[in-house]
Amino acid sequence: MTGGTLQTEFEFTLPQGYVDDEGTLHKEGRMRLATAADEIKPLQNPRVQSNSSYLTIVLLSRVVTELGDLETIDASVIEELFVTDLEYLQALYERINNQGINAVETACPECGEPFEINAENGSHVTTDGAAGGMESAGVDAGPVSTGGDLGGVGAAESPGFEAADMRTASAESPESEEPESGNPAE
Repeated sequence: MTGGTLQTEFEFTLPQGYVDDEGTLHKEGRMRLATAADEIKPLQNPRVQSNSSYLTIVLLSRVVTELGDLETIDASVIEELFVTDLEYLQALYERINNQGINAVETACPECGEPFEINAENGSHVTTDGAAGGMESAGVDAGPVSTGGDLGGVGAAESPGFEAADMRTASAESPESEEPESGNPAE
């Protein structure tokens, strides 16, 4: 076993931002890695059982732990995000849970050589997962696309977004409801 550390939370900045009832804009946030429970428990939610696209909303409400200075991030907050922000969070979820890092592949504009950069700060990601500054590598990454064709809301290429086979979900309600929020205070 190695002595390396596992990054379990990732900072993000929404492209548009969430506007609360008081008109305050919230753009900065944090998302944690999903657990098996995060992908299984939403399948017991009646709204997910009646509309599988709602899985995206419930799942993101469980893993987004901070958004601006909001005290609670629940399904109602995720429902009110602009589509651009929802797609951004879906892509982030897929990157951090499937790749383990928030990196995107791009190519050198001069030579065409592919490489990965940290999607949040633009630093070069080496093959061993370490990050270095782009300026030290002498490379200008140019524009970075962090999204992709998600095939519609709830269709990101991620186990949590595609594993919602409603035929396997139990129609029984759980005996004790657990909060569907990423906030530990709930």
